[in-house]
Amino acid sequence: MDMTTSAQSRRDFLATATAAVIAGTIAPSSLLAAPEQVATELKKLFGDTKLIEGKIKLDLPSIAENGLVVPLNFEVESPMTEKDYVKAVHFFAEGNPNPNVANYFFTPMSPKASAQLRIRLAQTQNIVAVAEMSNGEIYTAKKEVKVTIGGCGG
Repeated sequence: MDMTTSAQSRRDFLATATAAVIAGTIAPSSLLAAPEQVATELKKLFGDTKLIEGKIKLDLPSIAENGLVVPLNFEVESPMTEKDYVKAVHFFAEGNPNPNVANYFFTPMSPKASAQLRIRLAQTQNIVAVAEMSNGEIYTAKKEVKVTIGGCGG
């Protein structure tokens, strides 16, 4: 193989790969979710079921210096018995490219409905948590997180 062709091919490849990485990581604001998209996702999941404030304890920082690693801890009040337990907890970010950031599923055998995770946030936005209970009730909680350096390319 000719060295000039090989060097040129590598340069072309690196230029193309760099452009692809930049295009994939810089999310134009038109690609970010909006509160309306989160509302649409919730309607898909729960239809017209009323969302009730409460039972979800969200532990999120008010200010995240780096959106790449935002700690999120949660716990849902529930006895976690066969007749009364948390079926699932869903998390949505109103300003990320993909609004659904995490889903957790529980059974009555779970000692409690809680977890710790790290999420990425593209910009300052609300995090919405929704807990599905075994009796059909849906609880929700929301908290704004101010992001100084975006983690989804923003």
